[in-house]
Amino acid sequence: MGERGAGVYDPEMTTDPAPEHGDVQQQSTPAHPTAKDQLVLDLLRGRDTDAEDAANALGLTGLAYLDHLVAITARNSEQPRSTQLYTVLSAESVTLDHPAQPWFRERYAGLRATVAEALSEARDIGEIRGDADIDETATAIIAVMDGLQVQWLLAPDTVDMPAVLRRTLDALLTALMPDED
Repeated sequence: MGERGAGVYDPEMTTDPAPEHGDVQQQSTPAHPTAKDQLVLDLLRGRDTDAEDAANALGLTGLAYLDHLVAITARNSEQPRSTQLYTVLSAESVTLDHPAQPWFRERYAGLRATVAEALSEARDIGEIRGDADIDETATAIIAVMDGLQVQWLLAPDTVDMPAVLRRTLDALLTALMPDED
């Protein structure tokens, strides 16, 4: 992978010159994980395990878990290579037969479930309204986190991931607060 990222995965790519790209040659990428692919996936798993272990060790539930997401974002801003690797691979994994696609599908389903669980806990103890759309809100939070990573990687001196995530969570949660009687 180069300094600024990698090319888009396409199982149809060959090492033959592509007429639409002139003399540019594109290298084939296998549809099944190679040893290198497996190493990269292991690095990503380790990144996630560290974050999950920290949340579990602190016993975070409800809105406190969402505060932990801000801390994760701060940690990601201190690990630009890991954040770049994750961002590039997550984008590439949407292509047909990408070897990391099953892992990212599972990861996003797990993230949505974990954030939805925290929101459900917040709802159950009255921190947010009973009619709040938990699943939609969880999806929005994860989308904001991933979008911030892309923007931060492109403009690290301009984008403050933790501050923007905090502001976004505050706005979302304010909209979900129970009505005061």
